[in-house]
Amino acid sequence: MALTAARVWAAVFLGGFPFGGNPVVFAPLDRLLPTFLDALAVGSLYALIALGYTMVYGILKFINFAHSDVFVLGAWISLAAATTAGWPADQTGPVALWVWISLGAVMTAGGAVWAWGKFGKGVGAPGGFEPGRAGPTMVLAATWGGALVALFYVAKFMKTSPALAPFGGGVILLIAMGGCGLVGFVLERLAYKPLRKAPRLNVLITAIGVSLLLQNTGQLNWMFGTRPDRMPTLIPSDTPIAEVANAKIWPVDVMAGGTAVLLMVLLDRLVFATKLGRAMRAVSFSERNAALMGVSVDRVISFTFVLGASLAAAAGFLYAQKYPGLQQTAAPVWVLLGLKAFVAAVVGGIGNVRGAMLGGLMIGLLEFFGVAYARDLVALVGIENFPGEQLRDVYVFAALILVLLFRPGGMLGRVTAEKV
Repeated sequence: MALTAARVWAAVFLGGFPFGGNPVVFAPLDRLLPTFLDALAVGSLYALIALGYTMVYGILKFINFAHSDVFVLGAWISLAAATTAGWPADQTGPVALWVWISLGAVMTAGGAVWAWGKFGKGVGAPGGFEPGRAGPTMVLAATWGGALVALFYVAKFMKTSPALAPFGGGVILLIAMGGCGLVGFVLERLAYKPLRKAPRLNVLITAIGVSLLLQNTGQLNWMFGTRPDRMPTLIPSDTPIAEVANAKIWPVDVMAGGTAVLLMVLLDRLVFATKLGRAMRAVSFSERNAALMGVSVDRVISFTFVLGASLAAAAGFLYAQKYPGLQQTAAPVWVLLGLKAFVAAVVGGIGNVRGAMLGGLMIGLLEFFGVAYARDLVALVGIENFPGEQLRDVYVFAALILVLLFRPGGMLGRVTAEKV
């Protein structure tokens, strides 16, 4: 059996090795490295999105089906911010200028109102409006809004400077993460916090409603519209950075995979090596016990939503750089990408941060290597014209079924008994 497996591996990945007495002649080595890099880059994006699913589930024990729409929002915010700052686009133009300026102005004004109420002489009369009571939330909102507007103008300035323009992508990435982080915070406060003690079915229905709200709001003419658009190139990709075995390594693959891996490493350190991470794990274990130990459960939950939304936005930006043709926000392709990320979270172990990272990479490798080599593998047993390229989604959901059948807790998760 080991010899047969070795021959299959050699025939598929090296080409020309005799299998069953007949030489198998093809040259898949040329596509081995590109397939691996594509799988690693896209798998890393799946992992970033899956982290949002798994963190929310780990703390609140429900699936936030609106999370994939935050990923879409991250891609479109990146496009809107880039084109408004001056990068060329097909159709979008200055669509987001009004949104950015208004958002930042409202948030900054809110912070100013809080400061006036807190430190000014004319605090409202008893029983009236007392803005000082808003506390740190208003300060955070003002700082957040001001930072987003400042980043936008930094990006606009960098676009006009030939020396700084190549680094504008990093600023656009921060804008997308900040904007979607704000969306995650607002959604948690307005949609999910009031249902904290409600049955899970109520929260699930609310998540579906929020998903539909985001999809359809994004199609409004004063937002992103209903027409596809093309993301400006912010990561130079005209020439490969290296060529190995006739395979070209493109900057966008390296930047997408590298940025995603860096963010995942930082998240891992945050969760497992900081006081805030310990608080998140404590709330995940028991909200009641964490509250008794002095942990602010509401703040931890809000931070979790912000963090998950920011990571999804980063995935949206990187995806838009790798695949610049963006469909409108309710297009089926976005739903499918969100489902694959959810599969990655389940395969790795829903609720397990490191499991989500592993699951994303596994799904990426399975999808791309299935497309590249399934036809060749099946040809070894005499089946010709196998539509391997058309079954890329089948490989992903087949993996989900197998994991649920044989390891329902996921690769790094644990099966726990629950009384109902």
